[in-house]
Amino acid sequence: KSGVHKGIDIFAKQGTPVIASTNGLVIYTGNLRMGGNVVMVLGPKWRIYYYAHLDRIYSKTFNWVSRGEFIGTVGSSGNAAGKPPHLHFSVLTLIPYPWRFSQQTQGWKKMFFVNPTDGF
Repeated sequence: KSGVHKGIDIFAKQGTPVIASTNGLVIYTGNLRMGGNVVMVLGPKWRIYYYAHLDRIYSKTFNWVSRGEFIGTVGSSGNAAGKPPHLHFSVLTLIPYPWRFSQQTQGWKKMFFVNPTDGF
């Protein structure tokens, strides 16, 4: 268990299109142990937009994406296997907020998380 779940889980039918929430450079597409199939987009203000548990990825690393562009489909990959399909969406900053650090498991990660609903 990570001890840190920053972001939002958006439950949807398997295969539902996932679209980019911002313009940016795709800095990673691939599979991670926890996130499964993921897309990471470097957007404005040096923020990383993280889309996880995808069923399929339709973007490529180093491609430019525009807000509203189709980048993947909702799934249950990674540690969401066997759970209802959903998109885990989070926003991280490359410039840490050290006052958010905590001693809990993986508490150092809190320095990099931004509230993903601020942009909605």
